[in-house]
Amino acid sequence: MISLDFNFNILTRDLSHYLENQVKVGLFGSGVGLSLVLGFSAAYTCYYLISVAKKPQLISGGKKFYQFLREQCPVVSETYYPTFWCWESRIQTLLRPFVTAKPGVVYRNELIKAADGGQISLDWFDNDDSLSYPDQATRPTVLLLPGLTGTSRESYILHMVQQSRDLGYRCVVFNNRGVSGETLLTPRTYCAANTEDLEAVIEHIQRVYEAAPMMAAGVSMGGMMLANYLGHKGRETCLRGVVVFSAGWDVFECTASLEKPLDRFLFNSYLTSCLQASVHRHRPVLEKCYDIDHVMKARTIREFDERFTSIMFGYPTNDDYYRDASPVHKLKSVQVPMLCLNAADDVFSPSHAIPVEAVKQNPNLAMLITCHGGHIGFLEGLWPRQSTYMDRVFKQFAKAVIEQGSRLKDLS
Repeated sequence: MISLDFNFNILTRDLSHYLENQVKVGLFGSGVGLSLVLGFSAAYTCYYLISVAKKPQLISGGKKFYQFLREQCPVVSETYYPTFWCWESRIQTLLRPFVTAKPGVVYRNELIKAADGGQISLDWFDNDDSLSYPDQATRPTVLLLPGLTGTSRESYILHMVQQSRDLGYRCVVFNNRGVSGETLLTPRTYCAANTEDLEAVIEHIQRVYEAAPMMAAGVSMGGMMLANYLGHKGRETCLRGVVVFSAGWDVFECTASLEKPLDRFLFNSYLTSCLQASVHRHRPVLEKCYDIDHVMKARTIREFDERFTSIMFGYPTNDDYYRDASPVHKLKSVQVPMLCLNAADDVFSPSHAIPVEAVKQNPNLAMLITCHGGHIGFLEGLWPRQSTYMDRVFKQFAKAVIEQGSRLKDLS
């Protein structure tokens, strides 16, 4: 103890001596430099608290769903404090994969057959150590859908698996064809508009665990696919609820935003190259049906879709594909409780294209809009290694749907 006190006193004395000398020899030989730093810090703090940290906007088509969310998911009413040193949308989007931790998750992989002879890769986290739901037959299941080129190894997916594990639930990640290392058996991959593989996966899970309640969460394109699936199925689904993060509601507006010079440089070109890399890995089977050399010359996502995706799924034009892929046109048919989280500054899904009016017309829908958060960002805290605002929304909504789902049976 004597040694610790002595070292602390020495450190305090040396630090005081250093600061006194720095102020004396500071800017213009006075404490002006320190004053400027303190003044800037105070001004930045005021700006942050007034203009950056804000409560999200919650919009719902019905009072019952709105009240349910306010009671069971307090996060929807709390002020969102973005990480103060990286609240700008593009920075949040770019940094999330690097600054957030990747929880350790051990999956059990399963390959199931599709109707066309292809195979779909599912990664299961069974959570057999669950204390809340020790019976695997009735243990709640959460289906997770990653983004455009994502897999079960994305940090945002791993965080949702971790949140589900804490709640005692099992998870299964639906990997789109050809992205997670499995062999592509047929010349077909995936798109946001086609939900046949998703339907097959949900039916498979229901057959295996027919007594277990199930909900789903989709991120970016995974969320678009989920929304389109619900629009197609109406009430004919076993899903008790759905939560969607950073979905692109109008594909025309999304691609136009991503084609702006800076966003094309930061995001569009990179995602296009990722899509092309996947095509290249499966070239032997794909080149039998498509002009792969032409596909590999695409420079934007739109060009890639024109040369590959829209052709693969039989659309007369790429515009026809984009129209069918846009969930905004199917929201009126959604008959399952669906919570959607979008950031107003998301360049992938611009704020003017967020379907606020469509949400207001359907009592099964709720839209949560934050001022900041970027695309799958939603970083918060001084050093956002662990939970994000998006993760907290997911955990609270998943728990509410599974444990209080009976209150959501009739929202009309």
